[in-house]
Amino acid sequence: MSKICQITGKKAMVGNNVSHSNKRTKRKFNVNLFTKKFYWVEEDCWISLNVSANGLRTINKIGLDAALKKAAEAGYLNS
Repeated sequence: MSKICQITGKKAMVGNNVSHSNKRTKRKFNVNLFTKKFYWVEEDCWISLNVSANGLRTINKIGLDAALKKAAEAGYLNS
């Protein structure tokens, strides 16, 4: 399972650890992901999504149905 938010499309970024001597080694900045179950009233069913903290705020703000439609248009929903 990849570390990608199904609502916002956020994924891990690559950066550097910088030591005191200024040596740089590669590292990842992972997304704050949760596996959450939501009750989708329009379809009368439960769905499970990998959603980031920002995605949860989006669902709370515009609603689950609108967030799913927006994510489907952008191509973030894979199943």
